Amino acid sequence: MSKLKVARWLGIALLAAGVAGCSPEPLTEAEQEALDERFDPRFRGREGDERDTTTIWEAFSRRNTETNVAVNKYIWSASLEVLEFLPVESVDPFTGVIITGFGRPPGGGRAYRATVLINDPALDARALNVSLQTQGGPASAATVRAVEDAILSRARQLRIADNRL
Repeated sequence: MSKLKVARWLGIALLAAGVAGCSPEPLTEAEQEALDERFDPRFRGREGDERDTTTIWEAFSRRNTETNVAVNKYIWSASLEVLEFLPVESVDPFTGVIITGFGRPPGGGRAYRATVLINDPALDARALNVSLQTQGGPASAATVRAVEDAILSRARQLRIADNRL
């Protein structure tokens, strides 16, 4: 064998011996536990864990793209019907918010503005929050209660009419 081939084999042998001799020190129990918690999926999502816990399988899985609306359709429709004399400024059926501008009710002299929040899919008084404002400030509690009652009464009528079909 030539000197070059001997030198190559010797270099390879030394490299292999060097790599074999570089074994890491054994981990302490605390270090091993930290590694287990980091890579073991059973520990994911634990309280205080701020890491992203998405796995590769979750990243490529189909996600539910449908949006569930948590707004009662009868209260929504009734709110728009009862407050139809007010100009609608903003409507968001996904959050259940209706915002109107100032308008005068038929036969009334005072202008009102309303903000309606429907925050529950149940046909229930707790699902409806109405805020009325006049140009001089907030409307009286009796007026707000009368508008809420009118909206809920109309919503019940719409539900009854819908069940007849």
